[in-house]
Amino acid sequence: MPLHPGPDDGPPSFHDLLATAAYRAVAAGLRLGVFDALADGRRPVASLANALGTDPRGTGLLAEALVSFGYLTGGPDGYANTEQTTKWLAGGGYAEVDKFWSVVLFESWEGLEESVRTGKPAIDFYAWLADRPDVLRRFQGMLSGHADTIAPEVASIVPVGSTLLDVGGGHAKHAIRLCTAHPALKATVIDLPDALAVGAAAVTDAGLSHRINLLPGDYDTLDLGESYDTILLFNVVHGRPAAANETLLKRVASALRPGGAVVLLEHDEHSPDRASDAFARVFSLNLFHGQGGQVYGADTITTWLTKAGFTAPTTHPLTTSPGQSLLTAHKP
Repeated sequence: MPLHPGPDDGPPSFHDLLATAAYRAVAAGLRLGVFDALADGRRPVASLANALGTDPRGTGLLAEALVSFGYLTGGPDGYANTEQTTKWLAGGGYAEVDKFWSVVLFESWEGLEESVRTGKPAIDFYAWLADRPDVLRRFQGMLSGHADTIAPEVASIVPVGSTLLDVGGGHAKHAIRLCTAHPALKATVIDLPDALAVGAAAVTDAGLSHRINLLPGDYDTLDLGESYDTILLFNVVHGRPAAANETLLKRVASALRPGGAVVLLEHDEHSPDRASDAFARVFSLNLFHGQGGQVYGADTITTWLTKAGFTAPTTHPLTTSPGQSLLTAHKP
């Protein structure tokens, strides 16, 4: 948890050094199972090390660092999780998010300078994920869990007819929610095979295999079809360079019937919430480094949409995901 040194407590980079060290220590604690091992209460360091299968001295030093950052409490009788640690990091839940981002920041950002120097991604993010099955599983789980959170609100906003195409929605949660709410709706979901494997199980569990078609492949090369009433592009354009987005939106326009709608889900470029704004800027840098994308502003997306033949979009900020909005545009 962040320390809050005063303005005269050394250079600002020292504050960031401490914050970086704190997050790295938390990552070690999560990977070793420290917080889960303390879920049932306080343990002496020898007992904690025995439960983790770790060196007692190293375990004690890690625990002391976590005490200094507010994740553990310490004393003569050992160490315990703080209330916030118990809430967020013990027993799964948000711990999976931190396990994902800690690997991204401490491993994939190793070549960040090269991306900034050349203007090209130093890694292929999805290839990097494919080489790390546990990280890929967490990534897909985060997307699916986020979709569960926002799906009811999204379903209340998205205009729906009889046909829906979800581009890049491998977990299929939005197609499932919309088909459940609209019995006449049929949907097609396009994504890469690994992503669709998650969606296939969810569609089967929902009993909607006869109404939701899962189409594996690269949506930049697959035939998108035609005459859809609605096309979803959720968390898609931020992972791509501008020119690729302009091309995709023209293809999306061709796949819609006149009067049909495209709906984009994107992070706000500048959120009034400071934490959401900071995350969007960090996320934007991560997208640039791994995919050549970034968080694009509403004005930029509007320009792409109008060039592709759409009306100017209507923006719907999401209450269930502050810092994100739906942008809805229609094909005349």
